[in-house]
Amino acid sequence: MDIGLVVGPWGVAFEEAVASMRATEKHGFSSYYLGDHFYTVNQIDSLDPYLLFALAARETERIRFGSLVTPVMFRPPSNVGRLAAQLDLLTGGRFVLGLGVGWNEGEHLAYGLDYPSLGERFDRLDEYLQVLWLMWGEGPASFEGRYYQLREAQALPKPAAFHPTVLIAGGGEKRTLPLVAKYAHEWNAVDLPLDAYRHKCELLAGYCGELGRDPGEIRHTMTTMGLIGSTDAEVEAATLLQMERMPPPPGMSPADYREMLRGIGAIMGTADEIVHKLGRLAEAGIDEVQFTYFDLSSDSVPAWLASKVLPQVADL
Repeated sequence: MDIGLVVGPWGVAFEEAVASMRATEKHGFSSYYLGDHFYTVNQIDSLDPYLLFALAARETERIRFGSLVTPVMFRPPSNVGRLAAQLDLLTGGRFVLGLGVGWNEGEHLAYGLDYPSLGERFDRLDEYLQVLWLMWGEGPASFEGRYYQLREAQALPKPAAFHPTVLIAGGGEKRTLPLVAKYAHEWNAVDLPLDAYRHKCELLAGYCGELGRDPGEIRHTMTTMGLIGSTDAEVEAATLLQMERMPPPPGMSPADYREMLRGIGAIMGTADEIVHKLGRLAEAGIDEVQFTYFDLSSDSVPAWLASKVLPQVADL
């Protein structure tokens, strides 16, 4: 099993973000993902992930990296398609374009972006993906959709065939999984309990069957919001930081907050407990798990994972 890290580049400096990239590669992780938000709860320093991707292309040599995830309303597909193709070329195929429909209405409205109904956002994502694949194909691309249009767009330079890697995030059974089956190289879910994950795998396989696609072609990944650290004090600090960024119900203690996350499937606890949970996920078909990396002022959490967990799961 591969292990990656997910960073929310909010409330951090560029130097800390670059240090986190270097730590991810130095400690032997397979991937590095960035959230794509103007803000989540509070309007704090928020670094643009596509600027950081260009830095990651130069600061790293081995790891895969990308967005978890770019909301469909943030940027038009023509813009994202060009960025993704050029990042793919710049990195020799290491860039992963993660896409989703978005969920934070407040940040959309604050920055003057439309936030249509969930159904329309899924319709847009479907067209978005069609536009991307046309842009990345041979020759000029034209498209006449309800939401997006192309007029003989060349989108040069072209990426390599079947690139960039496209990841679709979410667990929606009626809209998300059919889009994964139709368009994606990778599917990402967040903290799915094992039974729920297995059920969605069955549905995804069914959608692939309807399209004549081998479900084994799709790489399965899962992001966990598990609050971890090499000491109890680090776990407590990570908890408080996340409670500030994603406030819990009033009056909830840090310990109760961790239990709430554990109850929805977050991977946390001792190294042995984490390894056991990763083993069960690997048996069920998960190819990679990404741990959320909260405090970028130190690389102690990546170092702890690398020394206590990675060696035990490398052959899963």
